[in-house]
Amino acid sequence: MNYDLFSRCWPLLWQGAQMSVLLLVFSAFLSFALGLVFGVFSCNRLRIPIVSEGIEAITFIYRAVPFYVQLLLLYFCLPDLLGWNLQPFQASVLSLGMCSSGYVAHIVRSGMNSIPAAQWEASFSLGYGRWKSLQAIIFPQMFRNALPAFTNELDSLLKSSAIVSSIGLLEITRAGMNLVSRELEPVPIYLLVALWYLCLSAIFNAFMRILERKMRLCYL
Repeated sequence: MNYDLFSRCWPLLWQGAQMSVLLLVFSAFLSFALGLVFGVFSCNRLRIPIVSEGIEAITFIYRAVPFYVQLLLLYFCLPDLLGWNLQPFQASVLSLGMCSSGYVAHIVRSGMNSIPAAQWEASFSLGYGRWKSLQAIIFPQMFRNALPAFTNELDSLLKSSAIVSSIGLLEITRAGMNLVSRELEPVPIYLLVALWYLCLSAIFNAFMRILERKMRLCYL
């Protein structure tokens, strides 16, 4: 790629990268918040009749329906059904976060089910209530064990964010498509797009590895 083409592409790709990071942050927050609640109330120790079954049904729907279909339903069908007009960014965050929360719930549930029953019993014998046991004993172990799975889900969110280009949100992929239409140079531009995703993924993975190492040292 020559320097002139790179200098012309850089501003739009940078704008797209900022939108991709913003989209990832908001959707990851929604995904992990919902997934944590869903996972906690569907684990073996904290099941609530009817509520847990309803949560499992919701997470099954989130996992069974492809993300692209969920995006189209939120962006195109929700206005007709309820009269709510969502902006592309809002629809993208909601669909990404809800779809991912089904997988995060499974990670949380599996992580909590892997904690030995003796840990719960020991915390209760020390006088801890259910919430204090979760906060002080169960959650730290669950997060430490499940952190690699959380990292994989974060990577999946980043890659899935490329699909929202289909509704016109100007993230990295849409920026690349617009540049190809303008410059008529698909090979170097799409290679730049791929490089952007590679760099973002490397940064997030490095951050998660540092977090994983610190958690391992804190809970040896």
